Amino acid sequence: MTSGDPALLKAQYRAFAGQLPLMYALLVANTWLLAWTHMAHAPPWLTVGAPALLTLSCLVRFAQWWRGRGQVPDPAQARRALVWSTRLAWPLALAFTLWALALFPYGDAYARSHVAFYMATSATVIQLYMMHLRPAMLGVAIIFNGGFILFFATTGEPTFVAMALGVALMTFGVVSTLLRQYRRFTALVGARLHAERLGAENLRLANIDSLTRLPNRRAFFATLTEACARADANGTRLAVGIIDLDGFKPINDLHGHLAGDRLLRQVGRRLARLADGRVHLARLGGDEFALIAEDLGDDAAYVAFARHVCAQLREPFQLQDMALQVTATMGLVLYPDLAGHAEDLYERADYALYHGKRQHRGGVSLFSADHHHRIQHEAAIEQALRNADLEAQLSVAFQPIMCMATGKALAFEALARWTHPQLGPVSPADFIPVAERAGLVHRITRILLGKALAEAAHWPEPVGLSFNLSMHDLGSGEDLAGLLEMIERSGVHPARIDMEITETAVLHDTAQLQRAAGQLRGLGCGVSLDDFGTGFSSLSQLLALPLTKIKIDRRFVTGIPDKPTSMKIVRSLLALSRDMELGCVIEGVETREELAVLRELGGNLMQGYLFARPMPAEAVRAWLESAQRAPAPAGA
Repeated sequence: MTSGDPALLKAQYRAFAGQLPLMYALLVANTWLLAWTHMAHAPPWLTVGAPALLTLSCLVRFAQWWRGRGQVPDPAQARRALVWSTRLAWPLALAFTLWALALFPYGDAYARSHVAFYMATSATVIQLYMMHLRPAMLGVAIIFNGGFILFFATTGEPTFVAMALGVALMTFGVVSTLLRQYRRFTALVGARLHAERLGAENLRLANIDSLTRLPNRRAFFATLTEACARADANGTRLAVGIIDLDGFKPINDLHGHLAGDRLLRQVGRRLARLADGRVHLARLGGDEFALIAEDLGDDAAYVAFARHVCAQLREPFQLQDMALQVTATMGLVLYPDLAGHAEDLYERADYALYHGKRQHRGGVSLFSADHHHRIQHEAAIEQALRNADLEAQLSVAFQPIMCMATGKALAFEALARWTHPQLGPVSPADFIPVAERAGLVHRITRILLGKALAEAAHWPEPVGLSFNLSMHDLGSGEDLAGLLEMIERSGVHPARIDMEITETAVLHDTAQLQRAAGQLRGLGCGVSLDDFGTGFSSLSQLLALPLTKIKIDRRFVTGIPDKPTSMKIVRSLLALSRDMELGCVIEGVETREELAVLRELGGNLMQGYLFARPMPAEAVRAWLESAQRAPAPAGA
């Protein structure tokens, strides 16, 4: 019987099929040599007819092998072929045995010895070549060798009896050896199959995210390459989406990493339900996931599906005894519309995500031609930054922060300005993010802070300086130590300096931000939280920072007379700042109507075009002199 193990069946088939042609060739050649030595003694039907029929049967089997050469049969086909070979081995062995024994009475002693030699060698050759097909090998041993032993043992001729005994011993030795070799063969096949299964499992694990059980980053890029190849071959389209959870870090910080892991597992399960033959999901790392959607239709269909994914993630997640709600922002890019190859897709989807996080969190940001132009523009800015004489080209503009109670400037916020010889004036909204991503922002900060401090040293003693710091400036103790040293050497008292950090910086590394803010406060500087109310940080995180002021973002101020919701938000933030004993600066005041509402709500410190536009350093002192004499803009 053949084995039922599919891997062993296929291995047996390959081993036997590879040896079958040579086995039949040797058997046929040996048969005609025996026939040739008996042609002068035996009748033609035994020396020509019978060998011809035996040769024809071997040729038929060879033709069957030739038609199937190179094919890789499935286990069922391999089993049928091996069973057929086993069944055929018995009658063929019997036919060759009976033919050889039929020749024995003819010829002299040499001819009879040739018959014995033919049967012994043919049986051994066939057994060797059939060792991978155990039933067939044993059948040949029984028929060929058994027939030899019985026949020659009963001749009464001592020489032939001795031959029979010798063949019996040889048969026992050969069969025992071949059976051991067969066991080694099956063990080797089993070991190789185990190794293949282990390798496949290791490969599967290497492509699976251990936390969410989704495909991981490695699997994502492999799937992306395959999907692009299918799209190219079929003339279809696909989309790649990069998904980032909004406000995940505060959940981690507030509820602990175990809660964060449970949330990520639930996100993974929710996303996995969306996967099918055309949609592939993966976890790239942290709270970032990705999808590949193939052949969904037009742009609207892809965007609709992306919005459906974001909507699914907005549904509350139940974590043991609490419900948590997060939103997800997705950057989406279509292939091949705005990405020429697979390598572009991830980068452009990530770029769309970056802009989506800045402009409309919780939604889908589709990579567009405008994004493509921005990438080229930002690449030009980055190259210009790397080659620029920043000391000469960077300058600082100053915008006053007004105190409504006194009508005087409390401080000036330092604003970065860059004028490039070829690009002209470049907005800080353009070059600061590029500098952050390129790792150049710390150099820019040092230059700007040095110039701002040099100017502030000439201002009247009560007037302070407000300076913006990037999270990258606070990322290491060495960088912060350099900034603190600059302040100490400037001649400007630290109490006159406020360092502004954005609320979104809190999301990056709260612990490091606490350490950095503590060092600034220890030197005597103030610490202001800019863009307050626009991030996803929790009040517990903000309370952990040693703040002196908060700044209400201009988006809550613009058009506030006609926006009851904005009024409620500003009123609440002003009340919060009073309760926390913090100063509160309201940014973006541009009209007298906005000023009137803000003063009615209790606002005192304000900043905006209504009071003054950003001005160059040389204009500050003249502005101070004129502003101190002029009355503040009328409010309520």
